[in-house]
Amino acid sequence: MNVSLLKLDKELPTPKRAHPDDAGLDLHARYPAELEPGQRSTVDTGIALAIPPGFAGLVVPRSGIAARNGIGVVNSPGLIDAGYRGEIRVVLINLGERRVSIARGDRIAQLLILPIAVPRVEIVDSLETTERDRGGFGSTGR
Repeated sequence: MNVSLLKLDKELPTPKRAHPDDAGLDLHARYPAELEPGQRSTVDTGIALAIPPGFAGLVVPRSGIAARNGIGVVNSPGLIDAGYRGEIRVVLINLGERRVSIARGDRIAQLLILPIAVPRVEIVDSLETTERDRGGFGSTGR
């Protein structure tokens, strides 16, 4: 499977895996950003993609920046539909206790490209029962 990538900022590194067996492609900040504790910011990545039909992109946090600085992705995972062609942007949040500076080119998140099921929704009068059935949210215990 190939994904067409348009570099909107030719000076930024091309997203790639840090190691051959890594699942995610590193996404880089196009512009610097400052995040105070509790603040969120939408950070451009300088790329656009053509994800093929039957696939979707998921933007997920990087564990290193999360562990060191408390930086996460607000809507994790962020969803990129196959039909979207605009710039990929990442909504970061500072969950730490101090200001965090994001520099141009910093690795801010990872991109996963995954196959998706496209179900047909069928309206029914009842659902088949299961062992758990209607136990409710969190009903399986701690």
